[in-house]
This record gives sequence, structure tokens and C-alpha cells, in this order.
Amino acid sequence: MPLPAERALRKLGRDLALARRKRGIATSDMAARLFVSRDTLWRLERGDPTVALGTLVTAAFILNLHDRLANLAAPASDDLGLSLDERRLPQRIHRTKT
Repeated sequence: MPLPAERALRKLGRDLALARRKRGIATSDMAARLFVSRDTLWRLERGDPTVALGTLVTAAFILNLHDRLANLAAPASDDLGLSLDERRLPQRIHRTKT
């Protein structure tokens, strides 16, 4: 059974492939725009973790999906981080004696 990270990469690859096809971009054209081989593009679209992050980001930019990628780790959408911050808040605030 694949690990969660592997499943996420596979889904991301499938989604990028679908976005490319919806835009009518052939694999040879997309690979040329990415400055990679068609084999590398196919590996990206299969979710291969060895494909460079720069290739993934460039593909998102070409497909006009870069705004989503830019907000991937935005603090406002980090549910776990927000939950941890909330747990760290003190239960009571004591007035300091002067």
C-alpha cells in the first residue's frame, strides 16, 4: 500500500496531466516548454518523486496553476499549525504584580 506522500504525488501528477490535456497541450510541446524530455514529463505526470521540484513548479506555472502552489504552505491554511497554536495558548492570563 502506497504511503500518503506517494498517493499525494500520484494525484498531483494525474491532476497536472488532466490540466495539460484540458488545455490541449501535447506532451512534446509541454516537455519543450519545461525544457525536459518527454520521459521526464511522463514521470512527473505519474507522480515520480525523483522529478525536480523546479519542473513541477514550472509545469504549474505553464498551466496557470501557480497561484495554488504558491499558497500550498500558507500559514492561514495550515490547520495543524493553527490547532497547535491554539493549544499553546494559556488557559488563564494572570495580571503581573508591579
